[in-house]
Amino acid sequence: MSNPVAVITGASQGIGRATAVRLARDFSALVLVARNRKNLEQTAEAVKTAGAQALVIDIDLGDPSAAQAVVDQALAAFGRIDALLNIAGAVPQIDLFEMTDAQWEGGLALKLHGARRLTVAAWPALKAAKGSVVLMSGNSALFPKAPYAAVGTINAAIVALAKAFSDRGIADGVQVNSVLPGPVMTGRRRSYLQHWAPLHDMTVEEATANFPKEAGIARYGEPEEIAELMAFLVSPGARWMTGSALRMDGGEVKSI
Repeated sequence: MSNPVAVITGASQGIGRATAVRLARDFSALVLVARNRKNLEQTAEAVKTAGAQALVIDIDLGDPSAAQAVVDQALAAFGRIDALLNIAGAVPQIDLFEMTDAQWEGGLALKLHGARRLTVAAWPALKAAKGSVVLMSGNSALFPKAPYAAVGTINAAIVALAKAFSDRGIADGVQVNSVLPGPVMTGRRRSYLQHWAPLHDMTVEEATANFPKEAGIARYGEPEEIAELMAFLVSPGARWMTGSALRMDGGEVKSI
């Protein structure tokens, strides 16, 4: 690739930010997309320090018009899109019987439909570049449970969506995969633990220490570890890998 360009959603924090900083070593320019402009600008500074150009687009991908706006700005700035990493998508971790329709629809609008619309909008540019797409799911796609039903349901839909895109991509020369992380220590994870701890009569410190034991893993993952997997998937060395759902969860999922 000559002067390759990657679009990264959810780039304002957590795995999205870590992925942007990691890809700055491999891509000439990164288009950083999220809702929080201040945080995006902090990511952009880290990206520039690592040696890549950065374009910040603060936009809500739950808005049906946002996807085309992102693609238009990316192409206007850099003329091409070689990789699209759909990482955005906060889904409330609320019990199946307590979630409202609005909360379900909010999770679907951003994580599922936001990724779908953006991939469709970027597809002509990705086809021209013979590029790569990654969709962020989660290992809860493999074991949906009542306490976080929406997360598991939407993550399972993301895996199916990636499979469908990869099928089209075989003819169009576009590689598409999904990634299923387990418990990663991000700001969102810390917020979840603060909510989870009192429900189980624990302090936040106790809950933080106890959760890996309950999940049957040695420790939490780090955003930078997931970022390395993302970087591999959009690298030349992974070109024959498409339609795959790659789990990186410290062994939390025990099934084959």
